[in-house]
Amino acid sequence: MERYSRQILFKPIGANGQKQLTEQHVLIVGAGALGTGIAEALSRAGVGKMTIIDRDYVEWSNLQRQQLYGELDAEHKIPKAVAAKTRLLEINSSTEIEAIVGDATPDLLEPLIDGVSLLLDATDNFDIRFIINDLSQKYNIPWIYGACVGSYGISYTILPGETPCLQCLLKSVPLGGATCDTVGVISPAVQMVVAHQVAEALKILTGNQKSLRKKLVSFDLWENRYSSIDVNRMKDSSCLSCGESRSFPYLSYENQTKTAVLCGRDSVQIRPNTNQERNLEEIESVFADQGLKVDRNPFLLSVEIGSQRLVLFKDGRAIVHGTKDITEAKNIYYRYVG
Repeated sequence: MERYSRQILFKPIGANGQKQLTEQHVLIVGAGALGTGIAEALSRAGVGKMTIIDRDYVEWSNLQRQQLYGELDAEHKIPKAVAAKTRLLEINSSTEIEAIVGDATPDLLEPLIDGVSLLLDATDNFDIRFIINDLSQKYNIPWIYGACVGSYGISYTILPGETPCLQCLLKSVPLGGATCDTVGVISPAVQMVVAHQVAEALKILTGNQKSLRKKLVSFDLWENRYSSIDVNRMKDSSCLSCGESRSFPYLSYENQTKTAVLCGRDSVQIRPNTNQERNLEEIESVFADQGLKVDRNPFLLSVEIGSQRLVLFKDGRAIVHGTKDITEAKNIYYRYVG
């Protein structure tokens, strides 16, 4: 155990806690700034298994703050989950990594829940967070909320049956409005949120729940502000996600987002009603016959269409770059993909 000797010397973890870490399975939703930081820290700590889900691929603008990726990943448009797995296995080959390139819908997430010890939020999308929240409540799995934008960050640990859930908090606490698309983000804010999330994760995974932070924390590193808010009284017995008559509304089909403008990018994602396995090689030939410039790797296809760029994934999802207009993006998608 020489690899983890300094961590074992930390008494709240010790040899027993280190053994517990090797037996844990963590599900990380999102492999962007927060997700890469969380995944690397937990891999280095010796977590036994991590499942990482992300719908996107590496771009040049990611390299400023998404620490597992390099220039070749951006140049070749490698899906983030795949690139993250490659780097994580270089860091710690004893951690089992499952990388999933896909949208974090209930249909994708729910079959993965069995055996998961902890859910970690590393997404920039509140619809997905509500799905995580409902899965947490339905299967009694703790999850750790985290978000950052500009120099601001926020985090809260949600324990089913004990703390308010995300739905409860949203009725009283302003959890966001600005996005990295509108005000940017600096990497120290990312690292601070990661530090809060990983510290809480280690407490849960090593059986130190008594040491969990009971409050919602937020900070602004640029403005030198830090606050800690007691939100326990915000738990709502009528909440549809965690209340007495819970119905887990975000696990129902009609509440799943099909089209979304992506944070931090002039882009729209389109997800078909059902997963459709696409033959990218055949599609590349069709585009090439039309004289369009096409790039393809084993995971996705990218084609330039006028001032827009259409990126098509094997599961039928697409990202249309060069517009925030959902109608325009849909028209491009259905014209060229159908």
